[in-house]
Amino acid sequence: MSDRVYIFDTTLRDGEQSPGCSMTVPEKLQMAAKLVDLGVDLLEAGFPIASDGDFEAVDAVSREYPEARVAALARCCTLDVERAARSLEKAKKPRIHTFIATSDIHLKFKLKKSREQVLDEAAAAVELAKRYVDDVEFSAEDGARTEAGYLEAVSRAVVDAGAGTVNIPDTVGYSVPDEYAALIGRIVKALGDRAIVSVHCHDDLGLAVANSIAAVRAGARQIECTINGIGERAGNCALEEVVMAMKVRQDQLPYHTVIRTEHLYAASETLSSIITFGPQPNKAIVGRNAFAHEAGIHQDGYLKEKSTYEIIDPRSVGIPEGRLVLGKHSGRHALKKRCEDLGYTLTREELEEVYKRFTSFADRKKGVLDEEIASIVEESQRALVAGQ
Repeated sequence: MSDRVYIFDTTLRDGEQSPGCSMTVPEKLQMAAKLVDLGVDLLEAGFPIASDGDFEAVDAVSREYPEARVAALARCCTLDVERAARSLEKAKKPRIHTFIATSDIHLKFKLKKSREQVLDEAAAAVELAKRYVDDVEFSAEDGARTEAGYLEAVSRAVVDAGAGTVNIPDTVGYSVPDEYAALIGRIVKALGDRAIVSVHCHDDLGLAVANSIAAVRAGARQIECTINGIGERAGNCALEEVVMAMKVRQDQLPYHTVIRTEHLYAASETLSSIITFGPQPNKAIVGRNAFAHEAGIHQDGYLKEKSTYEIIDPRSVGIPEGRLVLGKHSGRHALKKRCEDLGYTLTREELEEVYKRFTSFADRKKGVLDEEIASIVEESQRALVAGQ
């Protein structure tokens, strides 16, 4: 089995469905530029039946980035599939991504349909989509909570109908890695080399990345994800996290993508500027504190050898370098280095006086600014002179 993993980005579709993340067509084009720079394999630009804006976004992205593989989402019904097909008319590499729920809880309470009806509608939608485009993906919504035998039957039916990719989403973020891997492994075995098995994990239990990686280990070869992990409810598998996990831990995860990781931070920053919020400061890979060090022991090790506390070179994700944050937990080594950066060469006696004043000051603040450090140095030097 190939170790190549395809990255299907749905920032502009599922990501946009998150409260506060709605994007205009120009904003989607701005974000699409960053996704193209990243080298995502597929770019899901919208859900054309949902609104005129989504239709226009798919059309605009298809026109603006003709070499990109652009996907449009559609429910398993004629109106949706035909609208998706029209939105993709200018795309050189179009994909129609059609879906229907398959879990008994969705069939009973949402669709009010039988398993047989849903299987027939899924196959019919794929057959229809195949008349318009060569590349068709089918998603079994709430697949992770679908009875395995029925999910396998649906997967076989849609591949027989022409689907080249079968996506098994953990739509509500309910799965745990071993359980999800077993289900994915069963579908991979059932489909063989007839189709790529894809995964789309939500983060309701904080396991979206872990579940996606477990699925890849079980044979899935497409991951659906978003920048900064945005998406419905708690969000989706974060693109930057799952990609860097495979890149950094090749010893345990011998898979590769074609993502140009040096563009990750720029993509994150662009998204944050477009929507109403950015990632939390301690967000892996792209958070403000992802490469920041405050504890004295950490800072000392970092200054001696960066790999003591940094497993990722910040430059590999588009961040120039890590940074030392000076606060009450900082030690003399980091303080001395910051003073030197500010133009002060301190004797041992001066450093001790500065350190004493610095820690007292830092106890009363969340962080200490460079200008405050400079002021402390000058006060310390004056005090030492006066004491002589």
